[in-house]
Parts: sequence; C-alpha cells; structure tokens
Amino acid sequence: QGQEKLSCNPKKENGTHVVLCELGNPMKAGARITVDMELSVSGLEDVGDAITFHLQLRSKNSPSPTNASVTVTVPVEAEAEMELRGNSLPATTVLPTSWQGVEGSRRLEDHGIKVEHIYELHNKGPGTVSGVTLSLAVPHLLGDHVLLYLLELGTTGGMSCSHHPALNPAQV
Repeated sequence: QGQEKLSCNPKKENGTHVVLCELGNPMKAGARITVDMELSVSGLEDVGDAITFHLQLRSKNSPSPTNASVTVTVPVEAEAEMELRGNSLPATTVLPTSWQGVEGSRRLEDHGIKVEHIYELHNKGPGTVSGVTLSLAVPHLLGDHVLLYLLELGTTGGMSCSHHPALNPAQV
C-alpha cells in the first residue's frame, strides 16, 4: 500500500560484494512486494561493456533450494571528453634566407633556432580514462633539407613516451 525505505547492509560473502535488504518481518503469506533499487557502483573503468547483478529472494523462515533468483545485466558506457592544448615557444620563428647549418657540429646553435612545442592532454570528464594514446606527426624534413631538427621528447605526469628514430640523429 505505502512506500517505505529499505534498510540495506553491504558485506562480503565468498569474495563477492553482497547487499542484504530486509523486506519485511513478519511477512504475511501470499504478500506481493515491489522493490525499486538504485545502485551506485564505482570503479567501472575496466569492467568491459556490462556489469551483471545476481538478485535472489531468500526467506529465513523456510529455506528452500527453489529460492527465486534473477540475473540482470546492465550495459556500461564510459564517457569522458579529452582536450588537447598546444603551444610553441617562441610562437613565431623566422630563419634568415642565407642561414646554413654546420655539418658535423654538435652545438645546438649550429643546427638552428630552438623552438619548443608543448602539448597538454586534459580529461574534461566526467569519467576517468586509461590507455590513451596520443600520436603527433612533426614534419622534420622538407625534401632533402632538415626543416626541424628533433632534439628531444619528454613527458610529465606518469605518462610513457615512444619516439621516432629520427630524434637527435647527430647526437647534439
């Protein structure tokens, strides 16, 4: 007839997370109860594309192997928006038309003007992300001439990085 809040208690049973809810005590024979449950589950980043709940109705008064049970599978969709920000220091670089690199030199200034490119990858949420791959294609040759001498590549914030073999070929 009316609506009541259930008293539910989480616990672990045989390595499984279980939530026990008391539906009524005593309950009259033939009683019909409808239960709406809202579950909040965290840590779903690596569960795949669905999570399964096993629901079972058990009576303390008359244990029976035919206790009603049902399995409910709920699809999981992760949602996160990534944002890439980039910056070059200096923002503009102009090389003189007569400039030539010095072959065999190991000094930075003999290979051109230093330009630093900084990229920041941000998760704008709402979910967390893992296993993100960012690929940057940087033009380092123009025909047979060096356009940008790629010196080094670094990361911060616990990321790993792999690079193209053309990185610092003259070991400057």
